[in-house]
Amino acid sequence: MIIYGSDTRLINFLQSEIELSTAAISVALKHPELQNAPFPMLLWQYGLVDIEQLDRIFDWLEGQV
Repeated sequence: MIIYGSDTRLINFLQSEIELSTAAISVALKHPELQNAPFPMLLWQYGLVDIEQLDRIFDWLEGQV
């Protein structure tokens, strides 16, 4: 999944449940790799979430389908 800035449900989940700051989310959204990699993986790659949080994000995404 590639995320764009308009996916507010995921952004809200990241802020409320994972407790990521707006600044941390902005850092990941500004990287050019975003177009070629799943957004949650970028968060993990840049150390913004740990593996347990990454698992929670993917579980949440799966529930959204």
